[in-house]
Amino acid sequence: MRIKRQGKMPKEDLIRNIVVTSVFLLAATTCSALFLFIGGNRTNVGIVFMLAVMLTARYTDGYVPGIVASIFGVICVNYVFTYPFMELDFTLDGYPVTFIAMLLISGITSTTTTHLKEQNHILMEAEKETMRANLLRAVSHDLRTPLTGIIGASSAYLENRDHMTEDEKTVMVSNINEDANWLLNMVENLLSVTRIRDTETQVTKSSEPLEEVASEAVQRFHKRLPDATVHVTVPDEFIMVPMDATLIEQVIINLLENAVYHSHSDEPIDLNITVHDGLAWFDITDHGTGIPPERLDTLFDGYTPSPNSSGDSHKGMGIGLSICKTIITAHGGTITAANEKQGARFTFTLPLGEDIYE
Repeated sequence: MRIKRQGKMPKEDLIRNIVVTSVFLLAATTCSALFLFIGGNRTNVGIVFMLAVMLTARYTDGYVPGIVASIFGVICVNYVFTYPFMELDFTLDGYPVTFIAMLLISGITSTTTTHLKEQNHILMEAEKETMRANLLRAVSHDLRTPLTGIIGASSAYLENRDHMTEDEKTVMVSNINEDANWLLNMVENLLSVTRIRDTETQVTKSSEPLEEVASEAVQRFHKRLPDATVHVTVPDEFIMVPMDATLIEQVIINLLENAVYHSHSDEPIDLNITVHDGLAWFDITDHGTGIPPERLDTLFDGYTPSPNSSGDSHKGMGIGLSICKTIITAHGGTITAANEKQGARFTFTLPLGEDIYE
């Protein structure tokens, strides 16, 4: 993995660093002036500037803003808030050591905070690289097999159509159509991932009606699988949730299709949506055979072959669930899977905005 480093900071980041540093130092100077000229207390002046340095290091990029804030704090405390006022004097007893210690502590705080932010950036990059690797591994399985099936079935049809009955032709064409629809679904999944920006694992969100998003997802699902039955339960209130509606619809469709293909049951699928604890909760439950326990821990990590699955089974859970996790994580939510007494339950959450009721 390689982290891209630029020799020159972009102009926008430079301006932001200057503004953030100036705001924190101005706030520290104002608070210190209040302590001194209103309460006559100079004890907390150094602590206030130390806090300003820490906040500057936390909310700016690079080492320079924090170190500049440290130097400014030392000079400002000596010049403005130490007797004789408005005059630099490092000769008073104890002050050279005090100010040198403050400068060292401030500088160490700045560099340490910046180092921690860089480490966090490295971890985020590593997570994105892992996600890409999982998606590529899933693509190699979930796309290659149906393509092979389409090529094989179409070749057999062209070679033997004069000797096939109408029923045999119908079955073969239906199989080709099913594989083609599955490939279309996979392509839509991959296009969904491209909506998540490469520079940040985030999405552009807008407030969307919860009920309308669920309804649109179920309608799109029924176009692909018209014989499947879905029971939908939504809150009585009209609720707005910050999201990328297209991506969340894709998540719901993936989970509904997963329930159809892997539950091995003709029972209706339940989509239950509730709102509590500052989150919108989406529960998709089937009434089938459940998920093999050994797969629960790695279900969202990309394609992992099941010991009992055949090599020809292309409707794997891999790429769809991996992309679901990517989308939900980018929204700041969580996604989990569990077995019920009968069947499996997939649950994902989305954080609510401040104004959820319209």
